[in-house]
Amino acid sequence: MTSGLAGWVDTRLPIVTLMRKEFGTFPVPKNFNYFWNFGAISMLLMVVMISTGVVLAMDYMPNAAEAFGSVQHIMRDVNYGWLVRYLHQNGASMFFIATYIHTFRGIYYGSYKSPRELLWILGVVTLLIMMSTAFMGYVLPWGQMSYWGATVITNMFAAIPFVGDAVVTWLWGGFGVDSPTLSRFYSLHYLLPFVLVAVVLLHITAIHKVGSNNPLGIDVRSPQDTLPFHPYYTIKDCFGLCVYLALFAVLVFFAPDLFGDPTNFIPANPLQTPADIQPEWYFLPFYAILRAVPNKLGGVALMFGAMAILLALPWLDTSPVRSARFRPIYRPLFFVWLASIVLLGAVGAHKPEGIWVILGRIGTIYYFGHLLVVMPILGRFERPLPLPDSISRPVITRNALPRGASVAEIRP
Repeated sequence: MTSGLAGWVDTRLPIVTLMRKEFGTFPVPKNFNYFWNFGAISMLLMVVMISTGVVLAMDYMPNAAEAFGSVQHIMRDVNYGWLVRYLHQNGASMFFIATYIHTFRGIYYGSYKSPRELLWILGVVTLLIMMSTAFMGYVLPWGQMSYWGATVITNMFAAIPFVGDAVVTWLWGGFGVDSPTLSRFYSLHYLLPFVLVAVVLLHITAIHKVGSNNPLGIDVRSPQDTLPFHPYYTIKDCFGLCVYLALFAVLVFFAPDLFGDPTNFIPANPLQTPADIQPEWYFLPFYAILRAVPNKLGGVALMFGAMAILLALPWLDTSPVRSARFRPIYRPLFFVWLASIVLLGAVGAHKPEGIWVILGRIGTIYYFGHLLVVMPILGRFERPLPLPDSISRPVITRNALPRGASVAEIRP
């Protein structure tokens, strides 16, 4: 790679040298498990979403009169338009699955702790941009669920004191959800993915500055604790990508509308409200939090607070130990918190009545209670298990009991 055309380019623009340094010889902990694959999987799916989105934009018409028809034109008349749209439509779900796993892995193994606070914040910002982009993209097909979903979500901003009505009018581009709204959402849906790329690049830069965390949550202490990224983890990432893309292919070719709503196959009708309005599955926990509070402003504040609170996670967790593997009390409570999120997702998929209202409030209370009460208090009183001396010790001698280290030695 340093001879011929590549060498000629590299002497003038050191791309090959940079790639070799950052993704070839870059040292990473030797004990990564397959949960670390989901960062690379998310990046690949981001590329798939942007490339398919650019192709779809060539035939989409962002106005209320033609939007629904243009989507049908893509599906029926454009060569392989059905494939591109199904890749884009289902790619959003696969993208969120990979990103959520990547996020929960970071929380479980304490990847947000010093010196990786900014790395974590950039990751949360990435998730927020993804959610904004996905919501605007869901509106574009201009079916019944798209239209009424946009109406319900944009009306939430009216709860903001003093400026709420002005914000809603600006989002709508008028006094109702119509062509100006669709045009705004189309522009932002096209723009935000490129903002997402910029934030992801900053995220990767931060990783290469402070180094990756690992399942043990301890710092690298010697060259024996690391491996060059290539070929060890490129091969491992490729294997994970192949498995994940195989599942993606099964979804696209055998169940392309699995995550879709049948109501969205009906053109948008402002005069007919669907019997039940609900967002895509990846928004359901936050939708449940929104409905858990009778007060509109309180619900909106809690819904946005559910994401904003993740930005403060590095300071809410007071434990000196990163990985939940060595926290005997916190570890089961983490899975209880994860179960509360799954519960909220189920609540969001049902009408807010009967037992679902109670379950939604229980899930909401524990979601915030875990982050605001359990993590700060438990970290001060929990007695962690002894940590290994180094990454190499449990990797090389798996059957040996790790020797302990004091809390003072492991404090970030």
